[in-house]
Amino acid sequence: MMLIGILKALLALGIMGLIFGGALSVAANLFRVEEDARKNKILEILPGANCGGCGYAGCANYADAILAGEAPCNQCAAAKAEGAMAIAQLLGTDAGVLKPMVAHIRCHGSNEFANKKYIYYGMNDCAAANRLLGGYMTCQYGCLGFGNCVKKCPEGAIHIENGVAKVDRERCIGCGVCLQACPKGVIELLPKDSAILVSCSNKDKGARTREACNIGCIGCKICEKNCPEGAIHVNGNVSVIDYEKCIGCGICAEKCPRKIIEMAVLNHDE
Repeated sequence: MMLIGILKALLALGIMGLIFGGALSVAANLFRVEEDARKNKILEILPGANCGGCGYAGCANYADAILAGEAPCNQCAAAKAEGAMAIAQLLGTDAGVLKPMVAHIRCHGSNEFANKKYIYYGMNDCAAANRLLGGYMTCQYGCLGFGNCVKKCPEGAIHIENGVAKVDRERCIGCGVCLQACPKGVIELLPKDSAILVSCSNKDKGARTREACNIGCIGCKICEKNCPEGAIHVNGNVSVIDYEKCIGCGICAEKCPRKIIEMAVLNHDE
C-alpha cells in the first residue's frame, strides 16, 4: 500500500510538472520579445572592446541604442569610419561625418620640471592622491602620474614617462575612456590631424605658475600676438587653440618662451 501511495504521489508530481512546464512554455511564447536580427550583424561590425567610449556600458548596449534610434552609427571611435559606414549601410541610413580623434595630455610637468609640495606615500592611484590636498604636485592642474588612464585604455595607447602620461598617437583610437579616468581633467580629445599642441592646463597667473613648474604656460600671449590666423588665444591664463582656424604653421611653438607649445608628430595618414 505504501508503494502504491508513493507511485501515486510521483505520478501527481509528474503531471503537475508537465502542466506547469507547458504553461511556462506558452507564456514564454506569448510574452517573448523578438530581438532585432540586425543586432548581431552590428555586433559583428563593432570591435567588441566594451570600452564605454561611446557612452554606453558595452557594444551590445550601443547596438540596442542604434536600433532604437537613440544613438548615431558613428559614435564608436574604435570602429572608425569604415565601421560607421557598414552599420549605416545595414540600416539604410547616413553614416555622417566621423573625424578621427586622438587623446592629448595637457601637461609636460614631469619630475624634471614640476615642483612638489609634499612627499606622497599613499596608493599608486591618481584619484586617491588627488583626494589628499589635490595631490602632491605644487601645480593643482597637472598629471599625477599614477596611471589611472593607462589602466583604463583598451588599446594600451598610454604609458607613464618620467611621472607624466604620454599618448601613443598610432595606437590611440580616440575613444575617450581615459578622459573619464583622469581626476585632474588634463586629457582632451583633439582632431587626429592637429598639427599644434598645447601641453599645459595651469590656469593660475604667471607668477604662481613659475613657482609650480619650470615650463608651465604663463599666459604671456606671445603666441596669440604672433599667430597669423588668430587661431590661438590665452583663455583663463592658458593658451587654447582653435583648430578650425589653425593652419599648423608652427609660429606659436617657435615663439613660446616656455616651449609648452609643440608641433605634433603626424604620420602620412593624418
